Amino acid sequence: MNRWVVPYCFLCAAALTTTFVHAENDASVDKARDALAKQEGDADSAKQLEEVFQAAEKNYSLLKKGGTSLTYSFDYSYFGDQRLDIEIVNSSVRNLDVTPSASHTFTNTFSIDYGLLDNVTLSARIPFSSKYDTQSELSNNDLGDVSLSLRWQPIPYVPGKVSYTVFGSFKTKTGVSPYEINVNRALASGSGYYSASAGLSASKVLDPVVLFGSTSFSYAFEEDGLNQVRGARLLRSVTPGFSVSFSGGFSYSLSYDVSMSASFQLSYSDQTELLFQGGDKAVAQDQVSSLVNVSLGTRVSEKTIINTNFGFGLTEDSPDVLIGVSMPINIAGLKE
Repeated sequence: MNRWVVPYCFLCAAALTTTFVHAENDASVDKARDALAKQEGDADSAKQLEEVFQAAEKNYSLLKKGGTSLTYSFDYSYFGDQRLDIEIVNSSVRNLDVTPSASHTFTNTFSIDYGLLDNVTLSARIPFSSKYDTQSELSNNDLGDVSLSLRWQPIPYVPGKVSYTVFGSFKTKTGVSPYEINVNRALASGSGYYSASAGLSASKVLDPVVLFGSTSFSYAFEEDGLNQVRGARLLRSVTPGFSVSFSGGFSYSLSYDVSMSASFQLSYSDQTELLFQGGDKAVAQDQVSSLVNVSLGTRVSEKTIINTNFGFGLTEDSPDVLIGVSMPINIAGLKE
C-alpha cells in the first residue's frame, strides 16, 4: 500500500477594490474615474483563479460509476488596501489623504460529485458568501455563483506514469450582480455574467511525493441589457476579458494519516470593456494575480480526511490572506 495521502487543495480567492482616486476640478475626469473604478465582483484575475482551479481540486482519483460524494468547505479571505485621495489644482497637490480599507469574505461551499463513468465525474459547486467592507461599512450575505464542472481521465492510471485529467466548467450568474445594484449601498456576491473554462491537469506519483500541474483558459460572456448608474452615465453592457491560468505544486506524505501540499497559482485576465448609453466606452486594465497556497490533510477516520489550507497573494490584484478548511460529508442515502 502506498504511504502517501493526497489532500484536496481548496482555494478561496476573492478580489476586492484597489482604487487610487484622483479628484480634480475637471468633471470629465470624475466621470472616467467612476467608469473605470473597479467595483465589487468585477472581472479580475484573483476571482478567475477560484473558477479555474476548483476543477483541479480532485484530479487524483475520480469517482467510480454511480458513486456520489458531498464535500463541505469554509474559506476566509482578507484584502487590505490603502486608498489615496489627491486634489490637484494648477499642477500642485493641495490635499493628500490616505484611507485604509479592508474587505473580509467568508464562503461556505457545498460540492457534489457524481460518477457518470469510471473515468468521468460531474460536479456541482454551490457557494454561500458573507462579505464586509470596512470603509463603506457595507455587508452582504447571499448565494454566490453556482458552477458545474466535468472531469475526464482519458487514460487509466498506471503506477509510475503521468496521469492526465481534462476538465471543463460552466459558471452561472446566480449571485447578486455588481452591475444591477447601487454600488454605494450594496455589495455583490457574484460576477454578474456567465463564463466557461477548460483545461488540462497532470500528476505523477513519486512515492511519497505527488507532483501536479494544471493549465486552463476561461472565457466570459458579454452581459448586456444593463441599466446601472455609474457616476454621471448609464451602464448598458459589460464585456469581460478572457483569462489564462496556471498552477503547479507537490503533495508530500508525512505519514499514513498526515500529508501536506504546496502550490503556486498564476492567472492573467485581459481588459474588461464597459459600454455606456450614448456609445461611450471605458476600459478596465488587464490584471495579473499570483497566489501561494499550503494545505495540510489529516485523516481522522478510515474514510474522512480534514483539509486545512493557508495562502497569500504575491501581486496587488491578489488577496492578502486566504484561510480554509474542508471535509467530506457522509450521507448514507447517497451511498450504495
